[in-house]
Amino acid sequence: MLFNSLEYFVFLALVLAIYYRLTHRWQNYFLLGASYFFYGWWDWHFLGLMLISTSTDFFAAKWIHGSSNPRTRKLLLIASITINLTILGFFKYFNFFIDSAVRVLDLVGLPATSPALYIILPVGISFYTFESISYTVDVYRGNLKPAQKYLDYGLFIAYFPHLVAGPINRAGDFLPQIERPRTVNTHMVVTGVTLILIGLFRKVVIADAIGGQVDAAFANPGAHSTPQLLLGICLFALQIYCDFAGYTDIARGSSRLFGIEMMRNFNQPYFSTSITEFWRRWHISLSTSLRDYVYIPLGGNRKGSFNTYRNLFLTMLIGGLWHGAAWTFVIWGGLQGLFLVVDRLRGTKVPLYPEQVYLPWTQRRIVGLVVTFCLTLFSWIFFRSPGLGVAVAYVRQLFSFSGMNELPAVLPAILIPWLLVLLVDIPQYRTNDHEAILRWPTLARDLTVAGMLLLVILGFGTRAPFIYFQF
Repeated sequence: MLFNSLEYFVFLALVLAIYYRLTHRWQNYFLLGASYFFYGWWDWHFLGLMLISTSTDFFAAKWIHGSSNPRTRKLLLIASITINLTILGFFKYFNFFIDSAVRVLDLVGLPATSPALYIILPVGISFYTFESISYTVDVYRGNLKPAQKYLDYGLFIAYFPHLVAGPINRAGDFLPQIERPRTVNTHMVVTGVTLILIGLFRKVVIADAIGGQVDAAFANPGAHSTPQLLLGICLFALQIYCDFAGYTDIARGSSRLFGIEMMRNFNQPYFSTSITEFWRRWHISLSTSLRDYVYIPLGGNRKGSFNTYRNLFLTMLIGGLWHGAAWTFVIWGGLQGLFLVVDRLRGTKVPLYPEQVYLPWTQRRIVGLVVTFCLTLFSWIFFRSPGLGVAVAYVRQLFSFSGMNELPAVLPAILIPWLLVLLVDIPQYRTNDHEAILRWPTLARDLTVAGMLLLVILGFGTRAPFIYFQF
């Protein structure tokens, strides 16, 4: 059930109509049932995996909290993590490791063939597995008391607005909201609907509209000129942002209608002036989770500079592999790790240009923004490419500088969709308010909302799946 489909909004309306008529406890039970129905809409067979993960970590956390034996507590934590990662590893990485092993054997002169078995990846498994593991770890660390009711914890894992592609909720933020009665007021409804409209605008009007040009560029990079490939990667940077940020907007808006607040997952990342800042603004729930549950356990910055750089690099490698079982994602994660290491080496006071060159503060920000954006564009090539060979071909052809006379014709195709995004992003960035449009002058607000709604209605038939559904 796609967020950009009529079925979803019929489902949402029916769930809300019943939800508002129930008492608190029955609201939770009903939301849990609706969430299982939502997930089962894709394939009900995978509901069993979610129940295994839910049951494992609910009981493991209670036993960890109730035990005073450090060894027992650690064994329970290890068992919980092992079960979750085994399920995730089998369904997400089985095909990747088998295919990689076959290629390695071929390279050393031992021809082999892949087994006929190919494993289907359950939708959203990376997201709810990460949430489940983080819950157990937080209980183990003493940062969180375990949920008292199994169904409350089950709702934390299965809650349908965030289930398929995040944000990656923290139990410490989410569980208190479902354990106490909730009141939905007019402000929450208005802002929730506004977020849904903004999300649909980003997804339907922008991301889906430019997807065909992106697909064409990456289908056969060698057949395109440098300006055409520049168009492809600039539009992909826009597509993945509008697709994923759009999903998050719809998820947050839908959740707000139930009186449950979820964290921001994007905060205008392309205004960042360093890769470090970019990761504070892009997929915030993942970056903070990687920091708390990977980087810090690896040692963080506590054991000297070399170990800090190593930990940064390894964390982003793991982040790349989390996104997908392909070498292109590993390289993308490695590039992001390398960029973060360089950021760290520079330090916060070392500029991106020679020390003797003086630039005013505004110009320094512009230089930082341009350099960061270019590095991000380059790394997106590997993220988007269907295979390593395509990524290499894309980079090679992009830097061949062929057909540069086409650049003037390509620039408008790059700029126009970006201007549409800036219509939303600049007000949000300047006010640090994702519902800033509601505080515009009445005429400007109403005309903008009407225009966005009209464009969404005209483009609503695309029903293109969200990019992050594959992760």
